[in-house]
Amino acid sequence: MRTARLDGRHGKRNSFSAHIGYLFRELPFAERFAAAAAAGFDAVEHPHDDTLDPVVLAGLLAAHGLRLAQMPFAFADAAKGEKGLAALPGRQEEFRAAFDRALDFAVAAGVPYLHPMAGIPRPEDAREAEGVYLANLHHAVERTAGTPVKILIEAISAAAVPGYALSTLEAACRVQDVFGPGNVSLLLDTFHAAASGVDPAAWIAANGYRLGHVHIADHPGRHEPGTGAIDFTAVLAALDAQGFDGAIGFEFVPSSAATAGSLGFLQAWCAQQDYTRRRA
Repeated sequence: MRTARLDGRHGKRNSFSAHIGYLFRELPFAERFAAAAAAGFDAVEHPHDDTLDPVVLAGLLAAHGLRLAQMPFAFADAAKGEKGLAALPGRQEEFRAAFDRALDFAVAAGVPYLHPMAGIPRPEDAREAEGVYLANLHHAVERTAGTPVKILIEAISAAAVPGYALSTLEAACRVQDVFGPGNVSLLLDTFHAAASGVDPAAWIAANGYRLGHVHIADHPGRHEPGTGAIDFTAVLAALDAQGFDGAIGFEFVPSSAATAGSLGFLQAWCAQQDYTRRRA
C-alpha cells in the first residue's frame, strides 16, 4: 500500500519524489522505479543525459504509476569536476544546444521542471559569469514559453560545492526576481540551506511563494531526516502553512546499505501532517 501524501492548504496533494540518483542505488537503474513505487513514492527524479531514451523512461514510469517530478541537467565534464554549464563564459552555444535537447526530452517524457545547473566558473571568469547565467536563463525561459515545462534554479552551498555560481538563497531570489516566479521557480534543498546557516523552516515561512520544488536531506551528513539537526516537523508545517503544492523530493544519502532501511520516517511524517491539519 502506498504511503499517504501530504495535502497543501488548497487541497492539492503533494507528491513524494525519490531521487533515484541517490536512493535505491543498490539496484540496477531500471529496477529503481519499482522499488520507489513499492516504498510509497509517486514520483521520481533523475538528471538528464543523452543516453536516456524518453520512450523507455515513459514506459518505466507508466508501468509503476510514477511521474518524473523534475530533471536537472548539466551536460558538463564530470571528470573535470564541472557541475553545469549555465554560468560558464565561452560555453553559451554549448549550453543552449544542450538545453534545447533537454527541453525536447522533458516535453516527450512529461517532465514539469528543468533545472539547468549553473556550474563552477573559473576564478578569472567570476565577474562575467552572472551575466552569462542570466542570458542563458533568458534563453531557457524563452524556449519553454508555450510548453508545460518550467525552469527551476537551486542554490548549492559553498560548503558542498566550492565555487558554484549560485551558492546562496539570497542570490537565487535575485535571479528569480529578474524573470518572475511564473517563469523561474526555486528549488529549496534543506541540506544546502542549513549548510549555509539558513533555517529552512523560517526561510519557507517568508518565501514559500517562490518555491516550485523542495529537496529533503538532513544536516550535517546529508542523510535521511532524523540523522542530523534540522527540525523537519517545522519544515513540513511551514510548507503546509504556505499552501505548497509542489513535489517534495528526497535527495539524501541513505545511512543504511539498503535504501528501504532509511525510509522509516515517512509514516511518522504523514501522521504528523494529518495531526497538524486537524488542529488547523
